Amino acid sequence: MSSPSIDGATAPAVHAGGRTRVLYLGGLGRSGTTVLERVLGELPGVCPVGEVVHLWQRGVLDDETCGCGQPFSRCPFWTEVGAVAFGGWDRALAERMVALRAQVDRSRHIARLLRSRGRHRDPRLAAYVGTYRALHRAIGQVSGGAVVIDSSKHSSLAFCLRTAPDLDLRVVHVVRDPRGVAYSWTKEVRRPETGGEALMTRYSPTRSSALWLGHNVFFGLLRRLGTPTRRLRYEDFVARPGAVVADLADFAGLPAGSGAGVVDGHSVVLSPAHTVAGNPMRFRTGPLTLRRDDAWRTELPAGDKRLVGALTLPLLAVYGYLRRAAR
Repeated sequence: MSSPSIDGATAPAVHAGGRTRVLYLGGLGRSGTTVLERVLGELPGVCPVGEVVHLWQRGVLDDETCGCGQPFSRCPFWTEVGAVAFGGWDRALAERMVALRAQVDRSRHIARLLRSRGRHRDPRLAAYVGTYRALHRAIGQVSGGAVVIDSSKHSSLAFCLRTAPDLDLRVVHVVRDPRGVAYSWTKEVRRPETGGEALMTRYSPTRSSALWLGHNVFFGLLRRLGTPTRRLRYEDFVARPGAVVADLADFAGLPAGSGAGVVDGHSVVLSPAHTVAGNPMRFRTGPLTLRRDDAWRTELPAGDKRLVGALTLPLLAVYGYLRRAAR
């Protein structure tokens, strides 16, 4: 098989509407994006595909397990997507995308991304984004869905994708109380898709606080730059899931009433999904009760609570976490 082009000059036909609509779930990990994606994935006309930013390494190169339970290389959905987008999956393409990610898709490169326009456009960024354009269009074409849900979370990838004129990018900026996020990052969580004993990354409360601040500041900037963005607190989602799903269906441009009936009170039934990476709950199917996870209130040491609260104080106030009702 010949190596597919990475310059984005040729791409598969786009589906109806001319632009691929991508609902991008952003925010720091452990903020509830995976469960939100799974619930939104039950909406008619959407295709949830997990954390696409990790597709190149974990899917193409490492052949980890898709959310459907099949290895990436044997998943019929991803096999067809690869064929439509690139004539088949190619290790050279994946390795190139991993290398390009380090060069353009990092938070420290966001200032440079903002300057990369017109004749000053970075050719590495053009190559990187061009491949994502082809990938997202192929996902839309293969799934027949009007909206692709990409829960990659990273603010830097959202800044990259906003430069593609033929992507209709709509961002859901998901926030969660940073003390709950910090506690979650300290826990041991196994990665069943590796087939071994591998664990998800763990961060100290100080590190998770810094990342929480950075991602949320950048998503706020993205909104001010004009990218359609809807901010959502995880706590509000689990408190009123039906209303939130209906609102996000409208934000995604789905037909009126699309969100009706997906959530019954606080219960939802999850179908298998072709998610390429994400929290282990992406493998869960069947009935699920949505409930707030406040274990951090008793399990996170008091000193860590005070530390995280102090480090994230400005945004704690902006997001309403200092009000009594938020506690």
